[in-house]
Amino acid sequence: MGFIRAFFAQKKPVAVICHAPWTLIEVGVVEGRNLTSYPTLKVDIENAGGTWTNEEVVVDNGLVTSRDPNDLPAFCAKLVEEIAEGN
Repeated sequence: MGFIRAFFAQKKPVAVICHAPWTLIEVGVVEGRNLTSYPTLKVDIENAGGTWTNEEVVVDNGLVTSRDPNDLPAFCAKLVEEIAEGN
């Protein structure tokens, strides 16, 4: 889990899809962030202090999130864009 925290501390791009935001909740990096996920995580994200939105892709300061495999084209495109942007 320290690996994930280090990415956030260094302001590196992070991308998660589907149920992966549970990992972000576990390491405590969701509070104050906007994100999306598989709909069943909505309450968990909100309880962790995040704002959940039902959108194809949500970007919050280098964090790219998406709902499910149907969103992969938009998710992958946005992730590439975020990596290309750099810090």
